[in-house]
Amino acid sequence: MKVDLNILLIILCCAIVTFIPRILPFVAIRKLKLPAPVVKWLTYIPVCLLTALIVQKAIQPIESFPALPAIDWAYIIITIPTLLTALISKSLLLTVLVGIVTAALVRFIF
Repeated sequence: MKVDLNILLIILCCAIVTFIPRILPFVAIRKLKLPAPVVKWLTYIPVCLLTALIVQKAIQPIESFPALPAIDWAYIIITIPTLLTALISKSLLLTVLVGIVTAALVRFIF
């Protein structure tokens, strides 16, 4: 298999551009001592993002009448065991595994 140098450089540059915004904030804030209210506020960000993603996908407008929401019950069914696993186990790995397996089962059944 022949690898073109231009393609390799493009892939490398894309990796760097993706890596920098993900790591740079952690490196910049690592040495700073943030006030307690800021740290507490930052702990809510993952929950807010996850909630926004779930609600956006689970409740969508009906195409023929956008003012009425339509509930995607498959996403609700996937969310319930995943959320319960997260609350009980506090394990990210177990939560992700339960979410993936539940999503696969629900999509296979429905």
